[in-house]
Amino acid sequence: MQRRKLLISVLVLLAFPVSVVSAADQPLSVNIKRLSLDTALTAARASIDACRKEGVQITVTIIDRGGHPQVVLRDVLAMDVSIPISRDKAYTAMSFNAPTGDLEGRFKGAYSVPKTPGLLIARGGLPINIGGTIYGGIGVSGAPSGEIDEKCAQAGLDAISDDLEMSAE
Repeated sequence: MQRRKLLISVLVLLAFPVSVVSAADQPLSVNIKRLSLDTALTAARASIDACRKEGVQITVTIIDRGGHPQVVLRDVLAMDVSIPISRDKAYTAMSFNAPTGDLEGRFKGAYSVPKTPGLLIARGGLPINIGGTIYGGIGVSGAPSGEIDEKCAQAGLDAISDDLEMSAE
C-alpha cells in the first residue's frame, strides 16, 4: 500500500512539469469572433423574407458561437412551437459545424446523440461558418417541409456571407 502511494506521488510529480510546459505554450486568452447585432438581424430578416416568398411564415433563430440566442424572429402566423425548434436546429448546426439535414441517420444505437436535450436532427439548421471561422448557427422552423426551412436558412446565410468573407482578416 505504501509503495503504491509512493508510485502515485512520483507519477504526479513527473507529470506536473510537463503540464506546466504545455500551459506555457498556450495563449493566456483567445479571441472569438461574433456577429454584430445588425449582421444577425440581416440574416434573420433574409430568412423571413425568403419564406414569405414561398407563402410561409416561420421562426428564425441566430445563435452565437457559445450557443446563446442572439436574434429570434417569429413571423405573425408562425406556430409558437417553431421557436424552440428553430433554436435547437441552429444549436445543432453550430455544434456539429454541419447542416442539420446532413446529420439525419448518422447516429444509431441505444444512446443516441439526437436524444440529447437541445439537439435536433432535422433539416433547417445551418452553421454560420465563413472562411473557417464558426460564428454560430441559423435555424428555421415552421415551413411545411424541412426542405423549405433549409432553403430559407440558406437565404439568411447568403445575405451575410459575402460581407463576412470580405471582413475576414
